[in-house]
Amino acid sequence: MSVEDTVREIVTRIVRRPATEFAKETTFKDMGADSLDIVRILSAVEDKYDIEMEDEALGDIKDMSGFVDYIERKIRENGN
Repeated sequence: MSVEDTVREIVTRIVRRPATEFAKETTFKDMGADSLDIVRILSAVEDKYDIEMEDEALGDIKDMSGFVDYIERKIRENGN
């Protein structure tokens, strides 16, 4: 399963939205995610990939494409 597929599964499960609503240009706001949902999403992704995401870098992410790219970069940095 690709990183994008895994992130799609995590996000849509937590915000209880169909996977069809997840697109590269979709934002957390578009998905109806509140601050608690976002914390749960970040925690699930960190656990899944054994990475740690920095709050400063996350503030620059505008959409799911950027989020997936950031996760892929963190995975490469960790050598996972």
